[in-house]
Amino acid sequence: MKALQTLVVEDDSLVAMLLVETLAEMGHDVCAVEATEAGAVRAALRCRPDLIIVDAQLRQGNGVSAIDEILRSGFVPHLFITGDTKKVLAQRSDAVALEKPFREPELAQAIERAIGSIDKERPVRLSND
Repeated sequence: MKALQTLVVEDDSLVAMLLVETLAEMGHDVCAVEATEAGAVRAALRCRPDLIIVDAQLRQGNGVSAIDEILRSGFVPHLFITGDTKKVLAQRSDAVALEKPFREPELAQAIERAIGSIDKERPVRLSND
């Protein structure tokens, strides 16, 4: 897999740091780390990531809502990390959701699934419109 520009949206700084380190070890770049729904939306427009890894429940806002807002500007592969995948899947049955805690092989598999979810007819990158 090619190196991906990844946006990490996680409000727990320790989990965010571990994700950044793990992604770097996997050969991916992190373009930004955000802790809020609003910050995630702004960063996605600024960074134009290849992948977004987002905590489903944020202290300020909601990861699912952030993804909904981001996807209005164009499709970006994404995966949710959460303590309760059932809640995410109840809201979005087609979501790629990874339950915390997880290990690197599980993260790699979830990334592959998220990247594999790209529909060739949808734009992959965000526009600035």
